Amino acid sequence: MKNKVSVSQKVLVLLLIAVTVVGFVASPFAKAENISSEISRLQQENAEYDEKIADLEEQAVGYEDAIEKLAAKIAALQGKIDENTSQQARLKNEIAEAEKELQKQKDLLGINIRAMYLEGDISTLEMLASSKDLSDFVDKEQYRNSVQDKIKVTLEKIQALRLKLKSQKEAVDLLLQEQVAQQGQLSASRQKQHDMLAYNQAQREAFNNKTEKNQKRIEELIAAQRQANFNPDGGYYFLRFEGAVRDFDPANYPYANAGFGMSPGPGCVDNDGPDKWGYCTRQCVSFAAWAVEASGREAPMYYGNARDWVSAAYARGVSVHRSPMPGDVAISTSGYWGHAMYVKSVSGNSFYSLEYNGGLNGLPSHQYRVWN
Repeated sequence: MKNKVSVSQKVLVLLLIAVTVVGFVASPFAKAENISSEISRLQQENAEYDEKIADLEEQAVGYEDAIEKLAAKIAALQGKIDENTSQQARLKNEIAEAEKELQKQKDLLGINIRAMYLEGDISTLEMLASSKDLSDFVDKEQYRNSVQDKIKVTLEKIQALRLKLKSQKEAVDLLLQEQVAQQGQLSASRQKQHDMLAYNQAQREAFNNKTEKNQKRIEELIAAQRQANFNPDGGYYFLRFEGAVRDFDPANYPYANAGFGMSPGPGCVDNDGPDKWGYCTRQCVSFAAWAVEASGREAPMYYGNARDWVSAAYARGVSVHRSPMPGDVAISTSGYWGHAMYVKSVSGNSFYSLEYNGGLNGLPSHQYRVWN
């Protein structure tokens, strides 16, 4: 019975220690988690901005197309207005000429009428007596009647032409008024399209500015990650995988020529994996997993980003230490993703690391780091 109690007490003590250690380890993730959440939020905002900008660009094409079509209509209408204005001027001149000719014929008719009145004071016998003969008398009478008829016909023709020209001018005047009014409406519509396009451009510029601001912040956060990766004296956790450690050549990393990307989103989205252990190729975690396997032990699979490896190790029963040994995987939880390194050797308070993507460039590197 005591053994059972004693064993239970030991188990309870171990559980309390585990909870305490996990709580201690989890605390560095709080800041990283906040950074991760901020980057995700900024990226989501940028994705929404990009979608809105794409919609606005599509609308802008519509506005520009409408402006172009309205400009063509206005130009065509202006051509008609110019043509009708020219016709209006021509009709005005023709009417003036007709008025002038009409007045001329009226004057001739007046002269003729006056002559008729004068002749009317002479008796027929007197006209006959003054004529050379009867034929001359008849010719004078016919000539006078002929002139009167000709002037009358001319007056009628000129009057008819005057009325016709006046009617044509009135029609052209009305058409011009309608065309000018239509042109004003088209110009107003074009201005409205210009205003909408300007507002559209202002919106796009605003969204672009927001996107640039977010992208700058993302770059700052990633730069902080890069700086954290190269910090030689940061706080590290050392994951110790079971088994004998053998030497290996880091140049044999099988994914050295594979795809590489730094998209913060989940999964490998830049043709960069995943590799056989569940990580994106040419990332620090991919190299670290391979290094554990290359050194003769079972590779850690699907541990997530480097900053997740400590909690993943605890969950899988892998021992976690605060001092290094050759063959350990050193974990820095700083920055957005954290950073994983393979411990090649240890000397005093420093260790020599083999690693990938320390500069967020998908390339291998190595350096001495202070661990305490």
